[in-house]
Amino acid sequence: MSDTMSVKEAADLWNLTSRRVTSLCKEGKIKGAKKDGRSWIIPSNAERPIDNRVKTGNYKKTNTESKLPLPIGISDYRLASSDYYYVDKTMMIKDFIDERPMVSLFTRPRRFGKTLNMDMLRTFFEKTDKDTFIYFKDKKIWACGKKYQDYQGKYPVIFVSFKDVKCNTWQETYDMLSMIIRKEFQRHSELANSAKLTATEKQDFNNYLHEQFNEAKMMMSFSALSQMLHEHYGEKTIIIIDEYDTPIQQGHTKGFYDEVINFMRNLFSGGLKDNSHLAYGFMTGILRVAKESIFSGLNNLKINSILDNKYSEYFGFTSKEVKEMLKYYGAKDKYSEICEWYDGYRFGNTEIFNPWSVINYINNEFQPRAYWQSTGSNDIIGEILAQADEDIYEKLDALLKGEAFLTYIDTGVIYPQIQSNPSSIYSFLLVAGYLKMVKTDTAPSGDFMCEVALPNREINFVYNKEILQKLNHIIPQSTAIYIQEAIFTGDSEKLQKNIEKLLIHSVSCYDTAKETFYHGLILGLCAILDNRYYITSNRESGIGRYDIALCPKDLKLPGIIIELKAEKDCNETELEKLSQHALKQIEDKKYDADMKAKGVTTILKYGVAFSGKTVKISMK
Repeated sequence: MSDTMSVKEAADLWNLTSRRVTSLCKEGKIKGAKKDGRSWIIPSNAERPIDNRVKTGNYKKTNTESKLPLPIGISDYRLASSDYYYVDKTMMIKDFIDERPMVSLFTRPRRFGKTLNMDMLRTFFEKTDKDTFIYFKDKKIWACGKKYQDYQGKYPVIFVSFKDVKCNTWQETYDMLSMIIRKEFQRHSELANSAKLTATEKQDFNNYLHEQFNEAKMMMSFSALSQMLHEHYGEKTIIIIDEYDTPIQQGHTKGFYDEVINFMRNLFSGGLKDNSHLAYGFMTGILRVAKESIFSGLNNLKINSILDNKYSEYFGFTSKEVKEMLKYYGAKDKYSEICEWYDGYRFGNTEIFNPWSVINYINNEFQPRAYWQSTGSNDIIGEILAQADEDIYEKLDALLKGEAFLTYIDTGVIYPQIQSNPSSIYSFLLVAGYLKMVKTDTAPSGDFMCEVALPNREINFVYNKEILQKLNHIIPQSTAIYIQEAIFTGDSEKLQKNIEKLLIHSVSCYDTAKETFYHGLILGLCAILDNRYYITSNRESGIGRYDIALCPKDLKLPGIIIELKAEKDCNETELEKLSQHALKQIEDKKYDADMKAKGVTTILKYGVAFSGKTVKISMK
């Protein structure tokens, strides 16, 4: 290696122009640079001089090292690992080879890297006519040695993803499933003229290729294709099924659950149960769907849920990976913000960040937003609210206040259970990414007792949005917007007017006051006021227990105390007296004592009385 370099070589190394390097040499700012005739010779170990001409952001931008783009929406492993910033998850392959379960199911929330990881497995294991080892030679798995390298490119692979099967009817769903399966047959066109297949098998292959089989025959497509591939290549087949339960969720929502379950049960059974042509199977989804016997008799299935330690760091980003990414993009100072918004998940014993939101946050110039909520349906929260009882309201209320609660978790929860067993909703919310584990203990049944809470600000935003939409009969959207505007601008008069409107509208929805009304109101207030208030109910303050209190986090905002009274068959005069009595109770029992102690100087007090659909509000 030469001890010196030319001006051009230095310019390329330091990302400067040759003209600028020459000027820096003349100015004596490059240590050891010497004139040799008409040219400058620079020591090869010379440090890049500080360029004091850099004054504007535009100049900096053109002279900083270009960064790899982020793989937003990229689920192709070859592309993601070659042309984008790729978080290396290839040690998942090592963990699998060390364990080698016959069929593995990974359950994780949506947009946590399931499809990309399955394509990584496909690329690693699949026997092709291309040297796919090039996509792994600079990855962690390749450094593990020959034992693991020998598995690369060894097996024929069936790979299907059902992540986009979101149809409104069973017939449309079946047509789309058939098309996906048919495309996988097309991908293995080498079988059409294989000398290893019988004439009957070739005819079957052609029939699958041109969709000339009925539904019963389509259920056996994985079994048939795996046999043909085994015979052609002389190696058993790996079957990879990504997002297997997306059509099942759609079936539950749109009313064809039984049909899709029956098809999937037979499709999976044919490919994964007692299949002598199967090497290994991989599946991903959100739910396990075990109790529906969709995996009936599949005793070779290894389930890896969010409660298990195995493979816990491979779906989503770890703290270390996020720090490295922020450092690469020059934003180490954003770590606390990214934690607040997108951290909080726990898979097994591993702290996990939402990968979709992290890369969108960085890509959008570090603007914190609820990126995940727009990537799929949040209908499950609406379904929960539609059937909410007092207990559910109380627990959702607690979640929005940043509290945790203990609940039974069944990792085999299925969609119909939400309707027949409301307590199952927390199991679904946990596995779907709407809750996080705080603490976990094993229940006697083998399932879990978990303390759960909201993971982060992003998920809090999702709840708020969905709750406001579903509680529109309690809190009209226009009123919610006016209340938010009043708080944001500090307009206490406007806030008072719209709180009164909220209470009048809310109470008018009910013939008589019910406990669920109070919970719905509190839940709606939590959703409206988001992170600006600490919202509590039925707590001690002064010398009594108030109904609802909103203590501002910013002392510039007004505090709010609401005392509710209800009696039957009141006339207008009696209702006025009742509201005044409620307001006087706030004063007499000093419900504002806690707020005053915390430095809140402006406190709005509402005495609210209602009788049937009539309401009267006194305010001070």
